[in-house]
Amino acid sequence: MLLCKTAVTSVSSHSSFHGPSAMLWVQHRFSLTLLAMSMILSASVVRVRDGLPLSASTDYEQSMGMQQCRKYFKTLSKKLAQLPDRCMLKAGQYNISFISSLGVSYMMLCTENYPSVLAFCFLDELQKEFITTYNMMRTNTAIRPYCFIEFDNFIQRTKQRYNNPRSLSTKINLADMQTEIKLRPPYQIPCPELGSTNGFAHLTAGEFKGTDKISTAPHQRLEAVTLPGIVSFILSLLCGALNLIRGFHAIESLLQNEGEDFSYVIAFFLGTAACLYQCYLFLYCTSWRNVKSFLTFGLICLCNMYLYELRNLWQLFFHVTVGAFSALQIRLRQPQGKSPDYNV
Repeated sequence: MLLCKTAVTSVSSHSSFHGPSAMLWVQHRFSLTLLAMSMILSASVVRVRDGLPLSASTDYEQSMGMQQCRKYFKTLSKKLAQLPDRCMLKAGQYNISFISSLGVSYMMLCTENYPSVLAFCFLDELQKEFITTYNMMRTNTAIRPYCFIEFDNFIQRTKQRYNNPRSLSTKINLADMQTEIKLRPPYQIPCPELGSTNGFAHLTAGEFKGTDKISTAPHQRLEAVTLPGIVSFILSLLCGALNLIRGFHAIESLLQNEGEDFSYVIAFFLGTAACLYQCYLFLYCTSWRNVKSFLTFGLICLCNMYLYELRNLWQLFFHVTVGAFSALQIRLRQPQGKSPDYNV
């Protein structure tokens, strides 16, 4: 109300404004006043894989709300791989927005009344500049936190420009970003879930409906692939392909000779499914992963025992050995440990 009264008083002092022109002028001044009161407070660039901070702006405000938002930043940085590529979190008087692309996330903190269109325009500008300045190899191999701290100069300049609404009218295209946000709105992160003990462990795939990237808690990242793991993966695919080919040959024999046993066809296809499922377990982390791997190896053994009349001893030994080797590699490739706390 105070802002409206100020604007109306200003209009009455300018006698050249009358009727609709005066009301349009009031609305324009009122919107500019609100925008001037809102601002971007801080921004940072974080690696999605492990939450390593690559660069960040300098924060001068030390209020309780800002301290709480820093905790949110820290939690979000550890969960970026589980979130869509465009998100927003409303935290009291502040908003946290971020976008992720090519393994890097660009995060910002602003006041609650700062326009979301401008916020994502700001992040988009940071993203374009960072991708242009640094290649993916440098960001993927970075070890030390804030190893691209010189990017802070660009963050500060861009933040000052976006905090001055009069300097933005001819430098950004708001219409394109507005259209993009309407077509693909940012995912609204629920604050209670962020404050839970397990972070986003309670989020389900249904809550990410309409977003581009879906990742739930069971699909945790696994450790890096080793050379023996790659060999076991290729051999499992080979065994699955051999079983599949023999299964089709068994179907042909069954059609030509009515006396053939259909159970051989089932055994070959079960062996194919077991080998392919071992490949899946090697690539992805699921619940009861080791138990599933052991049961799958058991199924491979049973199928080969049933097919002993159609295979020689070396073929049986090869299939069983590959199954055991793949089960061992699945057991050795464990989920990654907790991401280090870089005090983002």
